[in-house]
Amino acid sequence: MLRTAFRLLCVIICCLPAGAEGPADLSLPDLSGRTQRLRDHLGKVVVVNFWATWCSPCKHEMPMLVELQRRYPGRVAVIGISIDDHSTRAKIPEFLKKQQVNFSIWVNGDTADMQKLGLGEAVPATAFLDEKGNIVGRVLGQLKKQDVFPRAAWMLGERSGSPPEPLVNRLGNKQ
Repeated sequence: MLRTAFRLLCVIICCLPAGAEGPADLSLPDLSGRTQRLRDHLGKVVVVNFWATWCSPCKHEMPMLVELQRRYPGRVAVIGISIDDHSTRAKIPEFLKKQQVNFSIWVNGDTADMQKLGLGEAVPATAFLDEKGNIVGRVLGQLKKQDVFPRAAWMLGERSGSPPEPLVNRLGNKQ
């Protein structure tokens, strides 16, 4: 019953047109405890990735996000939002060091924050926001290179071929 309800919710979310919600906003603390806001990144392409230290697919996609931040400094803001709870939060610094993370990390995220961006409740999940803060793409499940680099290039005006799909759903698929 719950699985059917979750699938129905995913279908409803997937049918919403990306960007129709208006500028997205979240406010969460960073690792130093300072409150950060999505709206403070207007003017840049923003990639918001929800992850957790215990999430195996999150570990596999992290190098792509590090490379994305390295490739487009000042033009793209990658923000990682950890949904680790009190029992695993202490593992975050070690995880970030091992992954050589070079982008902003926010903590205390939860599934309610994910739902605000139309990402459901499963990690990893990623939202792509344009310079005005509108959600223009979502990836549910583990990112692949074709989800990240062509989409970022397209959003930055390097357009060739068809635009990226507004929703990629890899939940339940083998990665």
